[in-house]
Amino acid sequence: MPMHSPSEPRPPFYGRTALPALALVLVLGGCASGPQDNLSLVPAQLDQQTSREGLFTQPVKWSRTRPGCQGECPKLTVDSLAFPGHPRLTGLIDHALAAMTWVDAQSAAPYDTLDSFEAYYWKTAESRDEVQLSARTRYRNERLTVVELDAGQYRTGMAHGMAGSQLLNWDNTAEKALTIDNLLAPGARPAFDAALRAEHARWLDQHADAIDNRDNFNRMWPFAPSDNVGLTDLGVLVKYQPYEIAPYAWGQPELLIPYDRLRDILRPQFLPPKS
Repeated sequence: MPMHSPSEPRPPFYGRTALPALALVLVLGGCASGPQDNLSLVPAQLDQQTSREGLFTQPVKWSRTRPGCQGECPKLTVDSLAFPGHPRLTGLIDHALAAMTWVDAQSAAPYDTLDSFEAYYWKTAESRDEVQLSARTRYRNERLTVVELDAGQYRTGMAHGMAGSQLLNWDNTAEKALTIDNLLAPGARPAFDAALRAEHARWLDQHADAIDNRDNFNRMWPFAPSDNVGLTDLGVLVKYQPYEIAPYAWGQPELLIPYDRLRDILRPQFLPPKS
């Protein structure tokens, strides 16, 4: 959602936020290997059925301006989630959202939680600064929780805002984050990228702007592999940042690779049982 001040419209968010910091968070959230058994973590049921068996969530939602500020003031909005009884997941989401606000790849953030980020933000924010942070579940069942994290920022004086998102796959039993290397079978990354490229081509076939001049579109917006993946009941979702593979007007593109195209690519425990 675009950010604005009462007196003057602000530019919408676009561009990319610094996501490598979150990638490090996910690595720290769990060990390097996936589950050791062959039990499928993606049941055959549809999301409407499995989500009722997923982890209970509570909203963490608030919006604040800098304390004591009068007139035009910096603003911070959080629309996140807590998972009662699962402090590691709750803490990881809190930590990851804070990490997504830091855009200096050359140095570490001087905060590691939303509380410490808020304290830093009020000390450093200028009058028209605005930050929006959110987390929502994209898929959940008894064994997996997939959360989408979003961060949008506008800083006073910038030509435009920045936005970014990240998908977090959480193993409920092992209580750890799963990176793409945990999900893919050994040596299967080239095959996964090929499946993603094929889905990207099918996706472009649905857009007139790309069909009219495919060569020019591919030159301007070439295919790019991505580690930003999330498990769902239908397949693996891959989400891109604005401007990553398409113009800003296309938003944050999402590609879905069905599970039947990922046999022998995903580890068996991340495939639904064969019917």
